[in-house]
Amino acid sequence: MRRLSRKKALSLVKELDAFPKVSESYVETSATGGTVSLIAFSTMTLLAILEFFVYRDTWMKYEYEVDKDFSSKLRINIDITVAMRCQHVGADILDLAETMITSSGLQYESVIFDLTPQQRLWQRTLLLVQNRLREEHALQEVLYKTLLKGAPTSLPPREDGSMEPLNACRIHGHVYVNKVAGNLHITVGKPIHHPQGHAHIAAFVSHETYNFSHRIDHLSFGEEIPGIINPLDGTEKITFNNNQMFQYFITVVPTRLNTYKISADTHQFSVTERERVINHAAGSHGVSGIFVKYDTSSLMVTVSEQHMPLWQFLVRLCGIVGGIFSTTGMLHRLVGFCFDVICCRLKLGSKGMNNLNHHQTPLLADHAPQE
Repeated sequence: MRRLSRKKALSLVKELDAFPKVSESYVETSATGGTVSLIAFSTMTLLAILEFFVYRDTWMKYEYEVDKDFSSKLRINIDITVAMRCQHVGADILDLAETMITSSGLQYESVIFDLTPQQRLWQRTLLLVQNRLREEHALQEVLYKTLLKGAPTSLPPREDGSMEPLNACRIHGHVYVNKVAGNLHITVGKPIHHPQGHAHIAAFVSHETYNFSHRIDHLSFGEEIPGIINPLDGTEKITFNNNQMFQYFITVVPTRLNTYKISADTHQFSVTERERVINHAAGSHGVSGIFVKYDTSSLMVTVSEQHMPLWQFLVRLCGIVGGIFSTTGMLHRLVGFCFDVICCRLKLGSKGMNNLNHHQTPLLADHAPQE
C-alpha cells in the first residue's frame, strides 16, 4: 500500500512538472542557434558584471524636514587673511538679537599676503574644483562618499624662510553664536562694547593704510569635516581702492550627514557676493571692510548614503538572465520562420521555371523540321 501511495504521489508530481524534458534524440541543433546562444550568453555575462558594479555602488538620498533645534549654538569656522596689519583690523559678530560676540575665539597672526608657488598651485586647484562643483552638482556626492580620502582643504603652510615684511593679518579660529541671523564684521580698528550697540576704534589708523584685499582660505558653519569644500574656500579679492566694501550674503542650511564612513551634524550654505566703493559724495554710504551676513534656514537636510539590498540585486540579475533568454529565443524563432518562408518561395520559383522550360522544349522541336 505504501509503495502504491508513493507511486501515485510521484506520478502526481510528474504531472505538475512545468519543465518537461525532451529526449536528446528529438533535439536538433544548428549553426544559427549556436551563434544566437553565444551572443545571448555573452550579453548575459556583460550585463551581469555591470549589474554587479551597480550593486557595489552607493548613492546619496536627500530628505527634508523642519529644523526644530533652535536652542543650540551655531559654530562658525573662520580662516581669512586681510592685507592689513593685525593692529589695524578687528573682527566681531553681531547677531539679530543685538548680541555682540567679540573675537575672543579668534586668533590674529601676522603673515605675508602673497602666496608661495606651492600655495598658489593649491589655490588654483581648489578654484578649479569649485568651478566644477558649480557646473556638476553630482560631484558633491562624490565628495560625500570619499570623505576621509580627500586631500586636506586647508592652505599648506609656507615652507620658504622669506624675509619679506609681514604685511597681512590672518584671522582664524572658531566662535559659537546664537542660531539666528547675524553679521561678521572685519573692518578697521578693534571692536569694543558700547551701550548703544557696536563700535570699532579706528581713529588712530591712517586712511592710507586701508586695504581690504583678502583671501578666504576657509569659511564654514557647524562641525568641520575633512574633505568637504565650501563655496567660499579659496576666494581671493584684490582691490586698489582704500574705501572698498565687500559683502557676502549667506543662507545656512542645517545638514545631517550619514555615510558609511562618518556621521556628523554640519551645515551647507549658499552665497551671493557684492562689492562697491564707499563714496559719500556720490551717495554710496557705508563702512570700508569685509561683511559676512548670514541667516539660518528653517529646513534641515538629511543626506544618507544608500546601498542596493542583496535581494534586489538577485531579482534584477534573474530578470536580466530570463529576459535575454526569452528574447533571444523569440528572435531566433522569428528569424528562422522568415528564413524558411524566403527559402520556400525560392524553391517554388525555381520549380515553376523548370516546369515552364520542360513544356516549351517540344514545341521548339516540332517547328525545327518545317524550316
